[in-house]
Amino acid sequence: MKRIVCLSIFIFMTIFAFAQSRGSVHIDQDSRIESLIAKQRSLYKMDSSLKGYRIHIFMEIGNDALRHAQETKAQFEHAFPDIPIYLTYSEPYFRLRAGDFRNRVEAEKCLRRIKPRFKEAFVTADRIYRPRFKSNEE
Repeated sequence: MKRIVCLSIFIFMTIFAFAQSRGSVHIDQDSRIESLIAKQRSLYKMDSSLKGYRIHIFMEIGNDALRHAQETKAQFEHAFPDIPIYLTYSEPYFRLRAGDFRNRVEAEKCLRRIKPRFKEAFVTADRIYRPRFKSNEE
């Protein structure tokens, strides 16, 4: 009895496996889908940011926060002219973050340079700008 059940299951599975035909698939889709995909691609190309790391230098709230942020930014630019620094406002804070690092190791290495002058600095995940490649003409 056990053999008959096993044999019938085997035969059924074999027939089912061969019943699958290899053919083509025709997809009917709205023509607007292709235009949406094209728009998405162009937006992706325009977005020049990616996941990375920056060094958080400053964050403050209050009436004088913008003035303090600009002063700190000027001090940083004077001390580290080779490192880009970004002043942003995300309600209610003004923030200063420096660098465009693709990985945490690069950011930590730079942090060691910055830490003696900016004691409160630390590495944080952020959206960074894609590196720009210099052409031979530059």
